[in-house]
Amino acid sequence: MTPREEIEELRARMGQAIIGQRDVVERLLIGLLANGNLLVEGLPGLAKTRAIKSLAKNLDCDFSRIQFTPDLLPSDVTGTEVYHQAEGGAEFRFEPGPIFANLVLADEINRAPAKVQAALLEAMEERQVTVAGTTHRMAPLFMVMATQNPVEQEGTYPLPEAQMDRFLMHVLIDYPPVEDEVEVIRLVRGEEIATQSTDAPKEKPAPISQEAIFAARREIGAIHVAPAMERYMADLVNATRHRDAYGDDLKRWIEVGASPRASLALDRCGRTHAWLNGRDYVDPEDVRAIAPEVLRHRMMLTYEAQGEGVSANRVIEELIAQVALP
Repeated sequence: MTPREEIEELRARMGQAIIGQRDVVERLLIGLLANGNLLVEGLPGLAKTRAIKSLAKNLDCDFSRIQFTPDLLPSDVTGTEVYHQAEGGAEFRFEPGPIFANLVLADEINRAPAKVQAALLEAMEERQVTVAGTTHRMAPLFMVMATQNPVEQEGTYPLPEAQMDRFLMHVLIDYPPVEDEVEVIRLVRGEEIATQSTDAPKEKPAPISQEAIFAARREIGAIHVAPAMERYMADLVNATRHRDAYGDDLKRWIEVGASPRASLALDRCGRTHAWLNGRDYVDPEDVRAIAPEVLRHRMMLTYEAQGEGVSANRVIEELIAQVALP
């Protein structure tokens, strides 16, 4: 199969396990193909963890899950030097932590203190971990997917803005439609029956190879981005900083604009979105489709906007309406 056919097969398998969350499945694939890290946020029970584990199950990769808790230590994430003693002598050896995997699920990341959250920074940005003065490289296929619950605030540690910016996209998961929820009931019921069955388990299809991901990334790197589209992406991000020229609402709503990382993320995600939709060029709809996930966690809203109940999504809608194509 071609890289596109293998990725479509991966999308189809994930879609069978995640009912009613097609956009979430697509965003997870975009994050994987764009070689970025994702922050997945949603209320309890909306299949955040299930979606990420479904991706790992259908991909030929190492998967690890870190359950973030208030008593977690940085070494519990990165690993540590352990003293080994044998007949020939003794030495310190590095024991890798759960961060050394292809796909890393940081579950409920906002439940751990800032020191532990910061332990992810070097791995997410530099793709390496330094322990006791020695640098250890991550695998070529490496992706951190962090989840957080927006409801509970007691006993949590909100992510600082600097760390939020490290995530390529901030994906929100909402309640599914009633019809899809009925399908979820049937799906889970079938899985429970299958686990209790005495029949021989069905043979699982072979996982998608890592080489398919790397081949897809090479094709995405060749996607054409016209100068007008480059300027459009830069104008969208620039509008979050120089709000006076784009109407009174944006001026009242945005406190701090997005960093240059937002422009880079729009480019990477826009090219990936175009590739997933079978195009060899980026058009405005690709940029507009992924703009909410790229920008919503990179802007700070004013107290006035929060008091009026204006969400980041509403601000991005106004940005897209005000910023014209060059």
